[in-house]
Amino acid sequence: MEKIGKAITVTGRVQGVGFRWMTQLVAQQLHIFGKVENNADGSVYIEAVGTPENMAKFTAAVKASPTPSGKVTHYEEQLLDPVPLYDRFRVTG
Repeated sequence: MEKIGKAITVTGRVQGVGFRWMTQLVAQQLHIFGKVENNADGSVYIEAVGTPENMAKFTAAVKASPTPSGKVTHYEEQLLDPVPLYDRFRVTG
């Protein structure tokens, strides 16, 4: 099955509100692999790999903020080529 990879950066109220952990939960439910981490500038960086259908659901959840306490004010994504190989989704930083 074809998989795509995306590098995603979000800003807004995305640190200190459980954003990374809820992103991990959504990723696990959708069989998305990759990582999520806080950046020093207050943004959150995500690398995600999955089927195009599941990636569409995942990115929609990220844009809407997977935690009710968070709010995404800016969303940016780029396709990753080559697609990274991940065996799970982790909170790394």
